[in-house]
Amino acid sequence: MATIGYARVSSTGQTLDVQSAMLKEAGCEKIYAEKKSGLDGKRPEMARCIDYVRDGDVLLVTKLDRLARSTTDLYAILGRLKDKGAGFRCLDNCDLDTTTKHGKLLLGVLALIAEFEADIRKERQLEGIAKAKDRGVAFGRQPKLTAEQILELRRKRTAGALIRDLMEDYGLSKASVYRALGQDQSH
Repeated sequence: MATIGYARVSSTGQTLDVQSAMLKEAGCEKIYAEKKSGLDGKRPEMARCIDYVRDGDVLLVTKLDRLARSTTDLYAILGRLKDKGAGFRCLDNCDLDTTTKHGKLLLGVLALIAEFEADIRKERQLEGIAKAKDRGVAFGRQPKLTAEQILELRRKRTAGALIRDLMEDYGLSKASVYRALGQDQSH
């Protein structure tokens, strides 16, 4: 029986140091860690972690949202652990322990609440974005070229300038030059 840790942060700007230290202190013999969103479900280290656990092992995370971002995802992971005879515990809440019946119940209730809160946050975020758009706030990457530069780039190309020269002159990728020209790259 071993305690296996899993640490995850959502973005590359965040660090895994705090989670890893907490898991080591809690006695994890092996820790799987990654910088991936929990929403897309494509977490290679999580997959390796689940593959690694054996009968009697316990998977340990610092917080429930490090393991899963939806109840569907949570139940799928817990189901795979159960099929392998492994348990689950959470440092942030000692009652979240699938090796006990009360822990299983609490885990289910908290997962539903967490998903509900995430839905509310997303709804508020979308409302905020809509209001900002109504006020004229532009989202997304700012254009690399002004309208005048695009016209100049097109004139140079019409005059025979090579794509690679335009790339160098304007500091653009090949795809960006073609986009500015209003042409498809494959032509």
